[in-house]
Amino acid sequence: MENPKLTFATPTIIAGDRSLVSLVAHELAHSWSGNLVTNATWNDFWLNEGFTTYFENRIMESLYGHDRAVQEQVLSWDGLQDELKTLPAADTRLHLDLKGRDPDDGMNTIAYDKGSAFLRTIERIAGRERFDAWLRGYFDRNAYRPMTTAMFLDDIRANLVKGDAALEAELQLDAWVYQPGLPSNAVAPVSHAFEPVDAAALAFFRDKGPASAIPWADWNTQQRQRFLGWRPEGLRANADWLTPAQLADLESTLNLANEGNSELTFAWLQIALAHRYQPAVATAEKFLTSQGRRKFVYPLFQTLWAEGDWGRPIARRIYAEARPLYHPVTSGSVDDLVGRP
Repeated sequence: MENPKLTFATPTIIAGDRSLVSLVAHELAHSWSGNLVTNATWNDFWLNEGFTTYFENRIMESLYGHDRAVQEQVLSWDGLQDELKTLPAADTRLHLDLKGRDPDDGMNTIAYDKGSAFLRTIERIAGRERFDAWLRGYFDRNAYRPMTTAMFLDDIRANLVKGDAALEAELQLDAWVYQPGLPSNAVAPVSHAFEPVDAAALAFFRDKGPASAIPWADWNTQQRQRFLGWRPEGLRANADWLTPAQLADLESTLNLANEGNSELTFAWLQIALAHRYQPAVATAEKFLTSQGRRKFVYPLFQTLWAEGDWGRPIARRIYAEARPLYHPVTSGSVDDLVGRP
């Protein structure tokens, strides 16, 4: 939580290798987008999180280089595609209509990842130098006052577009903020660092090769996330696409039961629990009772709940122990799914 001068950070970012420093960058960037210029209503939540996610990636580029930044863009883009498939169309707009609804309904990846993709699109079309000059001016002009989407559009039109009809048409500003989905000028990021990862994923997951052939030790965390995030095209809900032998090979060879990186533990458990892989239940219980980050907790309970007679008793048992440790936002979400113990 990006409290001014005192950020509260989840311990799940401590991986031992600084691979999750992007969250630190994100919360510090809220000093500008969130604390200096703040969304006026929850309908304009993207003005906080879209800008901050964009800044986070720029910080990663400055610290670790362009290739690393693009890898993180690709992972976010993939998550955005998944979100676009599951949300009601109206909730895939940047400017939301939350009248009569819990603001938490708008707390999804659209504000973060569609918002940052929008800003990268403006940067790409206008050019970084011109875009950065507008960005600096935007925060100077609007410091210490609430911001709405309409005010944002007025500012960018007055100070970046400046009446250029061709640029206005190319940016598609209104389509990005007021229409569902992604406009036609959205461009998917591409990372060549993921090409060998995708090849290894096909060799193991599709062609049933050995886990020993996976060059896990040579990959950074983002490449490992890409590997564990691989899914067959057209996968049916709850479909089994790995054998118990493959799951055991993957877990033991990559030492996933003892993984210290929470992002990788989460990604592994999403595979293992969807396959009703019993040896992973102990890992899931330890993970779900040692941290309460909604990003990890709620999807894992959803996965367990989807597994019916196998997963629901496990979910109820773990939740009864873990619930007192969770923040009310997290427990509120899981209560709606599992029921209050």
